[in-house]
Amino acid sequence: MTLTSAMNSAKSVFSNTGEQSQIVSKNIANAGNTNYVKRYTNVATTTDGATVVSIGRSEDLILQKQLLTTTSDSAGQDALLDGLERLKSVLGGNDYELSPSTYMAQFYNDLQAYAAKPGELSLAQTAISSAQDVANSLNKVTGSVQDVREQADLDISNAVTNLNSLLANLQKVNDKIVSLTATGGDPNDYLDQRDTIVSQISSIIGVTVQTRDNNDMVLYTSDGTTLFESIPRNVTFQAKTTYDGATTGNSVYIDGTAVKFGVGGDTSAQGTIAANLQLRDEIAPTFQSQLDEVARGLITVFDDSGVPGLFAWSDPSNGVTMPGDPLPAGTVYPGLAGLITVNPDYVSAQGGDPTRLRDGNSVDMNPDDSAGYTGLLTTYMDGMTSDMTFDPDSELDDSTSLLNYATDSVGWLEEYRSNASSASEKKTAMLQRSQEAYSSQTGVSLDEELALLLDIEQSYKAASKLLSTVDEMMQALLTATG
Repeated sequence: MTLTSAMNSAKSVFSNTGEQSQIVSKNIANAGNTNYVKRYTNVATTTDGATVVSIGRSEDLILQKQLLTTTSDSAGQDALLDGLERLKSVLGGNDYELSPSTYMAQFYNDLQAYAAKPGELSLAQTAISSAQDVANSLNKVTGSVQDVREQADLDISNAVTNLNSLLANLQKVNDKIVSLTATGGDPNDYLDQRDTIVSQISSIIGVTVQTRDNNDMVLYTSDGTTLFESIPRNVTFQAKTTYDGATTGNSVYIDGTAVKFGVGGDTSAQGTIAANLQLRDEIAPTFQSQLDEVARGLITVFDDSGVPGLFAWSDPSNGVTMPGDPLPAGTVYPGLAGLITVNPDYVSAQGGDPTRLRDGNSVDMNPDDSAGYTGLLTTYMDGMTSDMTFDPDSELDDSTSLLNYATDSVGWLEEYRSNASSASEKKTAMLQRSQEAYSSQTGVSLDEELALLLDIEQSYKAASKLLSTVDEMMQALLTATG
């Protein structure tokens, strides 16, 4: 080795260790940053020694794809479970003590007690009070169900706004990456930013990623709709401020294509938008239809010869006040559970007579005013326990008793919520494992970086020793020729 080549080798080592030290220091500084991907130097060997030719990122596209998928799955499942938990709380929590079925069971018991002693006015008043509890429960639960739909609609609106903002930021970062890559610059910091943005997008809607020349990114939704290609696609949604049993929410459109809502308790929804659409447009409306069918069943069972009996209803939006015509069997009247009330003719505080429950309202079924008459009360109790026809679209048995139907409705919601809860635990665990695997592959290990820093230090010391030796040889040569 000549003195010149030795000096060039030392110079190369100094240059390399300087760049490598910067990279290692940057890695160590970002050891706790989950949005940072570990850097490394690519070294090539030339006639003058090893030279750093580029700086790379420890990216893993397969693990990143898995992480994006599990992020979408977990976010969608959690959003669905949150909505189902709100519906459960509306019914009183674990024991469902505020559910219409609970109040209906008590009402039935009070009817039995009154039938056992039909001459007791206090028992008649108790039965009417229980009937009011049933109607109030249906009214309140209906209002809460629509509140859940309104909140889901608001969450969708906020998610769409956030998504459009993220896509706009993605365009800026992606343009910078393409420019730096094409001109030989270092796009790594911007690549980290882009990965972070895509991860945030994946919690809103499921995405797949494709990378083209110059690190240009194309983003698709999980069902294949283009979300970003050089420029963001238009994501639109028109929110609604109020909901009732007959309200249909608006769709979310990406480049003119409607986003599909998820299916099932272990939902297929990827991201919060699809999950909230499922909650707003599928789960809550189905539960509402069950409540409406319970209300229709009560009105039908207690119908008084074609005029309002114990349970009446009115629909101001249609100009209908306590109609006498019976509601069609097996057909949901949207929002009926929010309209049902107890007929004032039976309520003492409103000038009514509770004994009408025993004797009839429009037609006197007990003309002799017999204190022991129970015929009508027995008919009502039989009506609550005998099979009747319900709308099959409500996803419950379409031929069962009114009491069983109300109980089955609670069971339907609890099964949905239980499945969603189990799926949430599973998907959260899968997300954690994906994060750990991705971090293990792309994150910074302090032990590895510190070990590499020691290697760099040794290389620097060796180059310093080589340079010192060359200097001594040069001094000796100059002395000898002096």
